[in-house]
Amino acid sequence: MTSKNDFAEDEWAHIVRAPFLVGMAVSLADPGGPIEATKETMATLKGATNPSTREQLLTEVALDVQSMSQQRQNPLGGYRPDTHLDPREQVLEDLRAVRELIAAKATPEEAAAFGVWMVEVAQAAADAAKEGGFMGIGAKRVSDREETMLDRVRATFAG
Repeated sequence: MTSKNDFAEDEWAHIVRAPFLVGMAVSLADPGGPIEATKETMATLKGATNPSTREQLLTEVALDVQSMSQQRQNPLGGYRPDTHLDPREQVLEDLRAVRELIAAKATPEEAAAFGVWMVEVAQAAADAAKEGGFMGIGAKRVSDREETMLDRVRATFAG
């Protein structure tokens, strides 16, 4: 069983940031207005604190996210994407780095469970707000651009 103690402090910060990066990836794929962004952020936070399995690694990440939320700390604090890159590509690159870090230190089962969880968080963010249309008329639950990003998140955590 892999725990927080198996990672250096900076590594752990990257892992705890991952659920928010997948939510950010969805938001960046098809930016909406402030209401949509708030709904996506709330869905991300809910997903980040409720992993679908009770693997120790996932539970410890979720507990740290919950603690940060209660203390009004931003899990993305200190995150600075490279301004020379497309932010969507930067987020996906950072997620690949997290996947590799977990694959190197966690069991294969934990790594797979973490990947499934990240896809679930991304899907929750995508499902949180309708996109497009006018005043909700003609809007889609998940836009084509969000669906493309979900596919890319799935591919990132598929290995």
